[in-house]
Amino acid sequence: MVDTLPWFKEWFNSPYYHKLYFKRDEAEAAAFINRLVQYLSPPAQAKMLDVACGKGRHSIQLASKGYDVTGIDLSEDSIKEAKKSENDHLHFFIHDMRLPFWINYFDYGFNFFTSFGYFNTRRENDNVINTIAQSLKPGGFFIMDYINVHYAENHLIHKSEKVIDDVNYYITKWFDETHFYKKIIVEDDTLEAPIIHQEKVAKFTLGDFTEMFSYQQLQVKEVFGGYNFEKYHLVNSPRLIIIAEKIKAKI
Repeated sequence: MVDTLPWFKEWFNSPYYHKLYFKRDEAEAAAFINRLVQYLSPPAQAKMLDVACGKGRHSIQLASKGYDVTGIDLSEDSIKEAKKSENDHLHFFIHDMRLPFWINYFDYGFNFFTSFGYFNTRRENDNVINTIAQSLKPGGFFIMDYINVHYAENHLIHKSEKVIDDVNYYITKWFDETHFYKKIIVEDDTLEAPIIHQEKVAKFTLGDFTEMFSYQQLQVKEVFGGYNFEKYHLVNSPRLIIIAEKIKAKI
């Protein structure tokens, strides 16, 4: 029996994925990047790595401010689209974030929009954190943007429907002790039959991330609960935005 593709490799290459999640969010992405840059105050021409960059919407925003930005993503179709925006200080590569990338090169690393927790084993997720930590210079910063597990459990909408560009999306969500799941049925008149995709994302908490980061010499410095950089609350915050620093080696 031939194994099927991992859900994320197939789904993230689908045009329906991008229509469902990103069609309406350009203004929100730009506003978040503006607030993030204001908070971080990066030096001019800082080098930045956008891990799981998709089509590059955050990378493009960062590069427009003069920073040298590199985006990596496993999706060939997304990187093909992102490359249309490349310039002297904006670069995109097809790359599996579980594997090492450039070492001690970047001043900042980013993982936006819950682009993590997809894999079947803890080791694979740890490998992602290792990739990011290794890519940072000592004293560099990593920003993780993830769902707040406790909020998501309490506010889960189990069934919903959306119509985008005359395409119907029927969405069912549920969770167990370790993961959140989402089944998306796509009905499009151009398709011979509906297509079904299912997402699976690990339930990592602030404590989990603090532990994973510490193994990779990343120290949590600040935690925010939303894109307006409001204070993090265990139950009431919709997001978990962590700012961690790569510890400098002691001489």
